[in-house]
Amino acid sequence: MIIEYWSDFACPFCYIAETRMKKALRELDISDECRLDFKAFELNQDAPKVPKRNIVEGFSHHYGMTMEQAQAQVDRICAMGKEEGLEFNYATARGSNTFDALRLTKLAQSKGRELGDAFVERMYKAYFTENRILADRETLLSIAEEMGLDRKESEDLLDGDMYSKEVRRDEQEAYYLGISAVPFFVINKKYGIPGAVETSQMKKVLMKAYSEEETEELQPEMTCGPDGCGPAGKD
Repeated sequence: MIIEYWSDFACPFCYIAETRMKKALRELDISDECRLDFKAFELNQDAPKVPKRNIVEGFSHHYGMTMEQAQAQVDRICAMGKEEGLEFNYATARGSNTFDALRLTKLAQSKGRELGDAFVERMYKAYFTENRILADRETLLSIAEEMGLDRKESEDLLDGDMYSKEVRRDEQEAYYLGISAVPFFVINKKYGIPGAVETSQMKKVLMKAYSEEETEELQPEMTCGPDGCGPAGKD
């Protein structure tokens, strides 16, 4: 069973949803029979390489909230991550452009599924746990080297446009499928799971897909899109 999911490393619900999906697969004891494929989806192509604000300040600025309201909303998202066993330090993260991080992930994926999957996990941890700047060149080179990628090859990638087309191709595929917010899972090119739905809901759809039964349509829940992160259809 092939599970493709569109995601960006700056999306908190993507990290949470990926963790829930892996948990669902383990609980159903079908992890070995499924392939989980990360697909790139850059949420904000205009995001700066040098952060201007931390996440709380960003929420306040973007949504017109007070700092107290923004802190409360970010705290709720952090609590969701921690409930999944993640060291989730979203409040102190600083958002930046993720295009190079996504391109570097494509390089890691080209070296094999195991490295590609591990690299995705490392990027999430770098941002949400360690609060590293994902647009920073030295940060990316350090992570790439740590994960076993050749430093010179990584430098050449960052200095050029290698894997740019592959990232944009993932996004074009998403748009073709009607995906405008992430996370979004597509199972066997047929069944969709929009947003960070609960693990129990994921298991329900997975089992229906596994048995090729018809599945009910799920309503999007927690997603990140061009207008920000939050409950689907709400500010």
